[in-house]
Amino acid sequence: MTGEVPESANRGVHDRELQTLLQALDTQLVAEDARLPERYPGDSPSRQPVHTVYVPADQLRPGLCADWGRRALRCVDDHAPDAETLATALGLNHAAVTDALPLVRDKLRTEPVEDLRIDFEDGYGTRSDREEDGHVLASARALLADMRAGQAPPFVGLRPKGMEAAGRHRGVRTLTMFLEEVLAGADRLPDGLRITLPKITSVRQVEAMAWLTERLEKRLGLPEGVLGFELQIETTQSILDTDGTTAVSRMIHAGGGGAANGGRVTALHFGTYDYSAACGVTAAYQSMAHPAADHAKAVMQVAAAGTGVWLSDGSTNILPVGSTEAVHAAWRTHSDLVRRSLERAFYQGWDLHPHQLPTRYLATYVFFRDAFPRAAERLRTYLAGDGSGVIDEPATAQALAAGLLRGLRCGALTEDEVTSATGATLTDLTTLASRRVG
Repeated sequence: MTGEVPESANRGVHDRELQTLLQALDTQLVAEDARLPERYPGDSPSRQPVHTVYVPADQLRPGLCADWGRRALRCVDDHAPDAETLATALGLNHAAVTDALPLVRDKLRTEPVEDLRIDFEDGYGTRSDREEDGHVLASARALLADMRAGQAPPFVGLRPKGMEAAGRHRGVRTLTMFLEEVLAGADRLPDGLRITLPKITSVRQVEAMAWLTERLEKRLGLPEGVLGFELQIETTQSILDTDGTTAVSRMIHAGGGGAANGGRVTALHFGTYDYSAACGVTAAYQSMAHPAADHAKAVMQVAAAGTGVWLSDGSTNILPVGSTEAVHAAWRTHSDLVRRSLERAFYQGWDLHPHQLPTRYLATYVFFRDAFPRAAERLRTYLAGDGSGVIDEPATAQALAAGLLRGLRCGALTEDEVTSATGATLTDLTTLASRRVG
């Protein structure tokens, strides 16, 4: 019909209008597009330790980690000389314990402590400046001796007093002296160095810690960003700020974000007893499993998700010492709590005594080995793309790869097991586990 506009011409107009609309939309969101990967780069591909062992600074000595391993093995030999006894004591499947126990014993011989924290805070107390100075130098020299002997754990660091007014100056002095002494003896810091910032009550304290570590790097001639720190979440103010906002999320970004993306915050560590007490929980009911603790850890988990910041649960103060009956009861409590944390995606926790090491590793190894066959099968199916059995989302495949790598890195799984069962190389798994989904 004369005068009609061809359909192709209308489509061209519509295409130009759509293009204009899309360009305007991109203009509105360009800053947000850049902001998202900066703040949420995804999980760190680095190895995360399964625990942190806290040792008061005045008790540290060369060879302490190896000694803890020997004491842990002796405790198992004395109180659970066979797998059946140990499985019964912990309420675990006999076959699972039989399968994992040789790996646990090997771990206790070769790498009993994955992360050592030299404590100058609650576990150490308040001392005179002269006494603490002496312990700072002695602990740094103990670390240097272990480094020279090849006995230092893969992760090590210190917990000085925090940014609260009463301990601030002492904490900075301790941190500075420790770093200076290690550098004087080794010309470098350990690769897995960690600093724990305790008793945080405001975002400004985290900003101050970031400022301090930057200044210390310049003073000591260290590479920029090498001094990362973990935030100890043990006050109610570190969960909820006075304006009702979630303080811990702001604290992560006040420290520059996760260390895996150039920031300084390496992890969030939950302080079971300080936090529970701050919430008014009476001593008899303070526990990693208390609802108040679970709430705080759920907030931490959401705040850290996608930032590359690790999560660590706290500790139990029920120690496996005394009679066999008492050791078994404490082991059962510890094993159950470790398993509970792992099921809730808290892959790290605190240990306070060498007799807790057997149940730390056994509960962890059984957890990963229980999950291994099904996880490997699902990942093999996903990578093959044949759609049989279960159709997993990319995010689930990423989680499967990350779980297998965690099990491998802590010694629960072997490289041959993982690569054979998944049909993937370790490089493939690492790439998949660290890929940003979404």
